[in-house]
Amino acid sequence: MLLTIAGIGVVVVIAGVALVYFVIFPTSSPKPFSLTTSSSSSSASSQAGVSSAAQLAGHWTIGSGSAAGYRVREKLAFLPAESQAVGRTSSITGSATFTGSGTTVRVTRASFDVDVETLKSDRTMRDEKIREIGLESEKYPTSTFVLSAPIVLPASALTGRAVHVSATGALEIHGTTKTVTIPLEMSLSSAEVQAVGSITFPWSEFNMTAPSIGGFVNVTNSATMEFDLRLRRA
Repeated sequence: MLLTIAGIGVVVVIAGVALVYFVIFPTSSPKPFSLTTSSSSSSASSQAGVSSAAQLAGHWTIGSGSAAGYRVREKLAFLPAESQAVGRTSSITGSATFTGSGTTVRVTRASFDVDVETLKSDRTMRDEKIREIGLESEKYPTSTFVLSAPIVLPASALTGRAVHVSATGALEIHGTTKTVTIPLEMSLSSAEVQAVGSITFPWSEFNMTAPSIGGFVNVTNSATMEFDLRLRRA
């Protein structure tokens, strides 16, 4: 009898924690990353552009304003609605090499590391579960992407307009490496290169388990990695 009462008490406590976590204080999620320049403004685009591909040639490194993180869907067990949860960090290192000739710009090398131990959302409880169960960031503190094939940018990139390309390379998360192709939106200027992108995958693809809180707050089976990289000339 006492064990039954104790068991009920534990369930009530967990349910109460989940209710406070998910309902009384609903998640406030930032919007997905986007380019800071407007691709629809021709005047702004022309001011942001460069006169030739050669101007972009050289080594570029991560600059201030860069960020990366995750985006997942959470669900309270007894409610039909889902909520979006987002964790982000600005602890990113890495660089890219550009070559240019005429109107042709290529990204020939790129490698970026994200310190996933520093990921933070608007919920301390969520951050703890992500560290302990999801990313297990104490054991696997870094996520890495290494470009494996050159990215060829269209000539319109020289005008400062947003362009859509893809980056293929080796993505390491949770100690597991997969070859992926990530859609990118990029804008280029002589002062800064910005690249925004995301990729969605099942947790199991990188040998991870979707975190939950006592079975009352559950994360759906897919996670999204997203990033906003601001590169400046080294």
